[in-house]
Amino acid sequence: MAVLTVRRYGDPILRQKAAPVTAVTPDLKAILDDMVETMFQQVGIGLAAPQVGIPLRLIVMDDGKRGARPLVNPAIVERRGSLCAEEGCLSLPGIFGEVERSEWVRVEALGGDGAPIAFEASGLHARVIQHEVDHLDGVLFIDHLPPVTRDRIKKRIQKEGLPEAAPHHAFAL
Repeated sequence: MAVLTVRRYGDPILRQKAAPVTAVTPDLKAILDDMVETMFQQVGIGLAAPQVGIPLRLIVMDDGKRGARPLVNPAIVERRGSLCAEEGCLSLPGIFGEVERSEWVRVEALGGDGAPIAFEASGLHARVIQHEVDHLDGVLFIDHLPPVTRDRIKKRIQKEGLPEAAPHHAFAL
């Protein structure tokens, strides 16, 4: 396994729609393993393939129980409720904002072994899935912020850049 380089805000791949995976191969499983190692090394709880320069519909997340959970071609097929909470992102170190997300989601995907799976998630796990699926569609969490807040963040990044490492006061996804 290898730790991959996390792409940072401004990298064009973060704004591209990721391509569907056509088959779960040994090479794809190795990518998922590398993504898990990268997520944990970065002290994150979720990671999407575009964040490490891979334009495929893959995410990994810490499910809080068994460890890492890989999802291939994840799709949110149902949503309920609404919660606002602070989010951060490994691709935007040091940047945090209050984002409204669905409180509950139903997800369909392939697991890391290629078998179809469906499950429900709520609270933090629902937030992680929504954040990472957004990455697969070229959407960043700052896109969900009010325009004035988003513009302030963009100007700060242009002026000061992004820090190499940031203190973690919210979960980075």
